[in-house]
Amino acid sequence: MSRSAFGMIRATALAAAVLFWMVVGALAQDAPAGPIDYESWATVADRAEQVVEAGRASNEALEDLRGQIAEWRMRFIEAQDQNAARIATLRTQLAALGPVPEDGTESDEIAARRAELRTQLEGLLAPVLRAEEAFKRADGLIREIDGTIRQRQLRELRSLGPSPLNPIHWPDALEDLSRSAVALQREFRENWASPTVRAQMRDRAPVTLGMIAVGLLLALRGPRWVRIAGARLRQSTRRGTGVWTTLVSLGTIILPLVGFSTIVLALRDGGGAGVRGELLLSLLPGAAALLLGYRWIGLRLFSQHEREAIIPIEGTARFEARWYTSALALLMVLHLILGRIIELENYAPESVSVLAFPVIALVGLVLFRLGQILSNYSAEPEDDGEEVFHHRLIRLAGRISMVVAVAAPVLAGIGYRAAAEVIYPWVLTLAIAGIVLILQRFVRDVYRLVTKRTEADPEGLIPVMLGMLLSLLALPFIALVWGARVADLTEFWATLREGVVLGETRITLSDFLTLLIVFLLGYLGTRLLQGTLRNSILPKTKIDVGGRNAIVSGVGYVGIFLAGLLAVSVAGIDLSGLAIVAGALSVGVGFGLRTIVENFVSGIILLIERPVSEGDWIEVNGQMGYVRAISVRSTRIETFDRTDVVIPNADLVSGVVTNWTRGNTIGRVIVPVGVAYGTDTRKVEKILMDVAEDHPMVLVNPPPAVLFKGFGDNSLDFEIRAILRDVNWMLSVHSDMNHDIAQRFAEEGIEIPFPQRDVWLKNPETLLKGAPPPPAAASPDESTPQDGGSPVAREA
Repeated sequence: MSRSAFGMIRATALAAAVLFWMVVGALAQDAPAGPIDYESWATVADRAEQVVEAGRASNEALEDLRGQIAEWRMRFIEAQDQNAARIATLRTQLAALGPVPEDGTESDEIAARRAELRTQLEGLLAPVLRAEEAFKRADGLIREIDGTIRQRQLRELRSLGPSPLNPIHWPDALEDLSRSAVALQREFRENWASPTVRAQMRDRAPVTLGMIAVGLLLALRGPRWVRIAGARLRQSTRRGTGVWTTLVSLGTIILPLVGFSTIVLALRDGGGAGVRGELLLSLLPGAAALLLGYRWIGLRLFSQHEREAIIPIEGTARFEARWYTSALALLMVLHLILGRIIELENYAPESVSVLAFPVIALVGLVLFRLGQILSNYSAEPEDDGEEVFHHRLIRLAGRISMVVAVAAPVLAGIGYRAAAEVIYPWVLTLAIAGIVLILQRFVRDVYRLVTKRTEADPEGLIPVMLGMLLSLLALPFIALVWGARVADLTEFWATLREGVVLGETRITLSDFLTLLIVFLLGYLGTRLLQGTLRNSILPKTKIDVGGRNAIVSGVGYVGIFLAGLLAVSVAGIDLSGLAIVAGALSVGVGFGLRTIVENFVSGIILLIERPVSEGDWIEVNGQMGYVRAISVRSTRIETFDRTDVVIPNADLVSGVVTNWTRGNTIGRVIVPVGVAYGTDTRKVEKILMDVAEDHPMVLVNPPPAVLFKGFGDNSLDFEIRAILRDVNWMLSVHSDMNHDIAQRFAEEGIEIPFPQRDVWLKNPETLLKGAPPPPAAASPDESTPQDGGSPVAREA
């Protein structure tokens, strides 16, 4: 029989505990293990081989046996790492002695020392090699057990049973269900009629009634208390983040669930339910959790307030989506209870198929309608690519829901009940995905509350990374829902604990976590040091802005490099075995990344020599603008058109670069002027000198100069040459001087010429050849009508 919903919920809860202990075990240091009893291990291994070879054990027995072998395998993994430091030291000592001379000229003292070191090394390697051999045997047995269980699950999934559409099976199924109800009623009456049970119930009545009262109080008044507390918390913090809305909604679900569980515990503690009643009462907390949990998910995803809805479907579809979500929860509870009754009463396959089909059909109907709503979901495109990706996933989930909703009842009707029950894992998968979306929204709201950001501000990196982490943490739960065993998670964990071998070094999960944590600490320390230098220390020195940026960048590169070396050293990872491979790869990578490496080295040169700095006005490769950022690969300049141009650093190092503001901002402006021939040149010179001297940006020392450049084709050419205190104002000064020159020339009557050309035709008569003769002049009588008629009419 396939796993019921109750089993999936229980496995999901167990997965949470497994993940918790995995993390704790990864962060905690391994406790020193005692000596391994290999004789006991051999007994367990021999028994496991016999059980696997026989193939008659149940899945539960195989799982129990697998758990025992997995514990042994974990001990073998730990034993392989014992005396690792001492073994590495002995190997280093043997390497220091060098190879044995082929001619046998080695001294007796060195030979004795070599033999002693080898003896010690062999003694330390013996238990390690034995642990490796035992590990291989345990790992092989675990793989055989997993293969057997998976084959059984696949065989069950493909098995064809009786069809629930066959009317012959209906009376037997109804009779079995009626018999179970009668048995439950008879059991309750017998317990109630028993004097012992009545006396026990009377003795426990005060406690039972008190627990029921507390449960009712929490279930009925708990949501109101949570809303009052949430309103007070909103008054003390910034509004608009949605943090307290999520917490309040969660509290309105948790307190009723606690109250309902208290009531169920009181009823079970009363002792009058009987065996069947106890089993059914044990399902009620899980059923309440399903009902309240799905209701909470529906309220958060499809909130009646569009601003709070995580999936803001338009129109009445949000109300329908909330209703269908609650309906799915009710049908899942019905499947849960029906599965427990079938398991308890051990119905015939025909009855099981008939009783399970209506629930599958109803779930398919509700899921199909919910899938239609999700597949039709559309939202306005946003700049955030992640949001758009979420929208696509929502529509894809809707389409898959429609397919599953149609396929499951069809398979169940044919007789593939185990295959049809995949509809329940899909419903639980949708619930897990909804919880992930809710938690991701909650993380973003908390981030906005802490950082005091608004919804209009761009989303930070931290909530995005945490959202990805939440998605990854949901994968084990989804795997368990779809039939994966907890043993599969522990197997994955054992693979991580075993690690990978690089050269002669084994890198385990703890080594990787140590490497990651140390590197992150070094990275954060580097950033903290850079911030201190940038904001506190360097501004108090006389170093210019470009030098400060170079120092800060250099500290960043050195700090990250040292953080990486320190992380590798602390983690104990020996990368010497990868030196040959890295050397071979570096040749190919060097040819492929030659341009990138060239730009990187050029960037380092720019940061050290600083021929250009941020804020400089430069001209390179025909591009002119201000340097805005210098990185190790390229330099970004902002042109006067307010466009960014990225220039490879190699062009700045090997090419010709004009730096207008390097060292200081003093620069020269040249203003050309032309006047008409015949103008008094001395007068023009004096006017231009006055214009230059009157401008406030022109330096007095050195004084400006006016040059008579020569005789042009159309004008007498002059130039104003002046030194400006800030060359960045060159264009403005050039424009101001032109305005002043035009005004002074107009006042003095000086003409500014423009090009003029006289065109001489050498043989103009050739242009008249072939042209029609000009019309003859009309006489006054013909050209001036006297009677109002036209000349043509008069001639006619």
